[in-house]
Amino acid sequence: MKRSLLIVMMVLLAWPMTGWTQSRTLTGQVISGEDNLTLPGVNVRIKDTNRGTVTDIDGTFSIPVSNGETLVFSYIGFVNQEVEVGNQNTLNITLQPDAQTLGEVVVVGYGSVTRGDLTGNVASLKGSEIANVPVPTFQEALQGRMSGVFVESSSGKVGEGVKIRVRGTSSISGGNEPLYVIDGIPVTSSGTIGKSNPLADINFNDIESFEVLKDASAAAIYGARASNGVVLITTKSGTSGKTKFNVGIQRGVSSPTRRNEFLNSAQYIELMRESGYNNDLANGLDPINNPADYEDSDLEFVEGRLDRYAGHTDWREGNVNTDWQEQAFNPDAGITNVNFSASGGDEKTRFYFSTAYDKQEGIMIRNNFERISGRLNLDHKVSDRFSLGANFSLARTETTRLPEDNQFNNPIQLVALAPITPIRDENGVLYDRPTTTYYNNLIDSENANWLTTSFRNINSIFGEYVFSEKLKFRSDFAVDIINQNDERFFGSRTITGQGTNGFGTSRWARIVNYNTNNYFTYTNTFSDRHQLEAVAGMSFQKTEDNYTRVDGQEFPLDELKTLESAAEIVEGTSTFTNFSFLSYFSRINYKLDNKYLMTVSARYDASSRFGENNKYGFFPAASLGWILTEEEFLRGSEGLSLLKLRTSYGLTGNAEIGNFDHLALFSGAFYGLEPGLEPTQITNPDLNWETTAQFNLGVEFGLFNDRITGELDYYDKQTSGLLLLLPLPGTTGFATYRLNTGKMQNYGFELVLNSANYADQNFSWNTSFNFARNINRVRELAEDQNSIPPSSSRFLNGIFIGESIGVFYGPNYAGVDPSNGDALYYSNEELTETTNDYNEAARMVVGDPNPDFIAGITNNLRYKDFELSFLFQGVFGNEIYEGGGGFYAANGDWFDNSTARQFNRWQNPGDITNIPQARLGTCNGCNASSRYISDGSYVRLKTFSLGYNLPGSLVDKMKVSNARVYLMAQNLLTFTNYMGWDPEVNADYLGSTTSDANVFQGNDFYSAPQAKTISLGLNVGF
Repeated sequence: MKRSLLIVMMVLLAWPMTGWTQSRTLTGQVISGEDNLTLPGVNVRIKDTNRGTVTDIDGTFSIPVSNGETLVFSYIGFVNQEVEVGNQNTLNITLQPDAQTLGEVVVVGYGSVTRGDLTGNVASLKGSEIANVPVPTFQEALQGRMSGVFVESSSGKVGEGVKIRVRGTSSISGGNEPLYVIDGIPVTSSGTIGKSNPLADINFNDIESFEVLKDASAAAIYGARASNGVVLITTKSGTSGKTKFNVGIQRGVSSPTRRNEFLNSAQYIELMRESGYNNDLANGLDPINNPADYEDSDLEFVEGRLDRYAGHTDWREGNVNTDWQEQAFNPDAGITNVNFSASGGDEKTRFYFSTAYDKQEGIMIRNNFERISGRLNLDHKVSDRFSLGANFSLARTETTRLPEDNQFNNPIQLVALAPITPIRDENGVLYDRPTTTYYNNLIDSENANWLTTSFRNINSIFGEYVFSEKLKFRSDFAVDIINQNDERFFGSRTITGQGTNGFGTSRWARIVNYNTNNYFTYTNTFSDRHQLEAVAGMSFQKTEDNYTRVDGQEFPLDELKTLESAAEIVEGTSTFTNFSFLSYFSRINYKLDNKYLMTVSARYDASSRFGENNKYGFFPAASLGWILTEEEFLRGSEGLSLLKLRTSYGLTGNAEIGNFDHLALFSGAFYGLEPGLEPTQITNPDLNWETTAQFNLGVEFGLFNDRITGELDYYDKQTSGLLLLLPLPGTTGFATYRLNTGKMQNYGFELVLNSANYADQNFSWNTSFNFARNINRVRELAEDQNSIPPSSSRFLNGIFIGESIGVFYGPNYAGVDPSNGDALYYSNEELTETTNDYNEAARMVVGDPNPDFIAGITNNLRYKDFELSFLFQGVFGNEIYEGGGGFYAANGDWFDNSTARQFNRWQNPGDITNIPQARLGTCNGCNASSRYISDGSYVRLKTFSLGYNLPGSLVDKMKVSNARVYLMAQNLLTFTNYMGWDPEVNADYLGSTTSDANVFQGNDFYSAPQAKTISLGLNVGF
């Protein structure tokens, strides 16, 4: 890969960069039609090319042009203007203010509005801003770019789930992911096999824009499914005119963002021998100074283990020093992206077509992701009144998967093996237990296969009929189909296939999601003062899920890997499930005198997931806005170009639970060979929606002719009727029971600032900053219930009234007793007394995995034909529990190889350290406690891009419209005090159920670090 990257660099550097003189240079000045002042920073570009400039501080510009070209002038808050060059040498332009838009068009549910008319809180992002970011899913590319939208990847495994939280976590046992809507159609975003991510099927280079609906006013039109926010995705469409083609190629290399430091062979031997010797001394033995004590001592046991782990070598000679961590990482990791698109059409028919190939060789061995995708968007104007269209997309993804973090065949668990162990024996065969400490999962690289293949179709058709200039009707129908196969084979030498002559499993899933929307839109203006838009319609969605699994074992040969060769089928199962929504919705937007705004919306939802007594839910919302700068007392204010107040209040719901949680369920059972039924769930006909009432107060502002713009929002989300899964006494015969009880609150504020720092003919610099502070509190649980304590002795997450969801609760580590090296814990909540008995330690809240605030800052700079963009993203105030620390940071407790920081252990009376004395097998401080909690805050140079647009003279000679070469880096730098691999982490196996995923946050258990990727790319348009 590195050689290929070098060749690409040489080709790009060898490309002729000399230019030729254009036909002529056009100069001019741009002024404001509002106050006749000059406008600095106006974008001036040549239509259908990437050639352009911006006006300087005096509003003047200079640009090379040719006859027949068209200039496009654009500036926030003003109407775009296009002017044909003709044979002019000088061109002065007056831009008219766009009082109605005050910015760009924003997509909202079942329509769009201009940002100036918006009374809700909507975060927007153009697809072009994340184009070519080298990640598999658009979710990862959104990180740090939107205020109040927290994005976190669980680990560096490619193609797996990404957590998104919009204004915090609203549910304990229900889903917390936002609703994803593509081109108006809610799509499947969960429910596939294992940890695969359905949204990885989507090529985000096809995306025109993202809008995240955050407050109730914006989201309530999606009613029962909007409490967690709504992500609206609009794909690209064609434009009338000459067909435009674009080709992009990107190639890069990847590596881990961070590594952990483990003991080398000499250190490992020293620590292990010391650990056993300390036990001997404590037991009155001294085998070093009294050889007679050696027999049956712990030191003898240690050295016997060292002999075994060293295999055919002698650990005393120090000839073997295996870096097992390095074996877990893929030296050939990297990315390859190739994409092609074409768009065009005429006044009646427009089209957009694309195809793309994306491949990511993961930083972990045996972990790769490959996607082939295609899209065709068509719209056709049949007549002046009737138009129709269709969007078709197809993707095939293949992922070579890895086991969950807590499995011994997870590659990064290779770090547990002793560094004195060679990788292979004298015959070249990979070592395995009992020679190694644990299973050598490099064997899985040679003797196992795990491939998940997914085919995804998202297809929709629509028709729109215009009854008059004021009334139109639109109907959509869509189907989203996922067909997924998961094929696994573990040979006879693997830990999974040992003892059964191999083990194989075949899983198949099909998810079919049908959706239709039908709605009227009415717009009218009365007396030139009153502007009205009304939307009313209905929506229906039904999703069906088929799943089949077959397992087999006893294979005659490891080369025969399909279940046809299995001598014994040990398990087989199949399931079918479905759910549906029927909804009616409406919205009214009203504007008076271009300055007073009002929006009222409502949705009436029925869901098959709820009890007979509560099938329907009603979700209203209302909001007001006031553009103060349109008032006489502020109009024309020097320095203040925009001041707008808005507020909203409304209800949204959450229906993300099991499809049949309200029913009394039975499952098949048998005794001997006799079939029967057994009850598995208690009925609850009153089961209802979780309901979130949200208040929002915001201000939008623009200063100095919109050189500085921003918005500040305060919100308060109160969720009631939580869909809790409550445990039941075992005597009932049931494990849990779901009912509506409890309350949760999220409140905080968000800040967005955008600035045009400088602009002249050659140089421009823009900055965008976002900041969000969210406070989460559990306010109520079930009656007489104050907490849901940690359910595992290994992990600390629990739920307590008055605290954030998932706080760490357990013993508070007090350090080391300087006199004897004992691990100490606080025995009271006042932290004034300590004990060396873990069982006597006081239990208390010792940390919070939820961040205090998140932030991101993006800078875009342009100098002539060069472009530089970089994004810093940060998460602050959260803690991480290093669950694997009880094994690899256990100060010589034997288990795994230890991290290098364990060498700072207590050794002699009076030593001041935080690492207890090394003691073999006695767990001196290795139990779950705050010892393994550390600050998870970090700042990351998330994206860095340096591009060069080839001069117009050169692209003209190349017969193309534009060409750009660029260097792109992802996760280039990470600044953190976290002691583990990577601070952006959450152990994937702890999210096996929805409630687990909500509560078990901030845990690291041999979780792979994020990937750092550096790539080169070329985009050519013609």
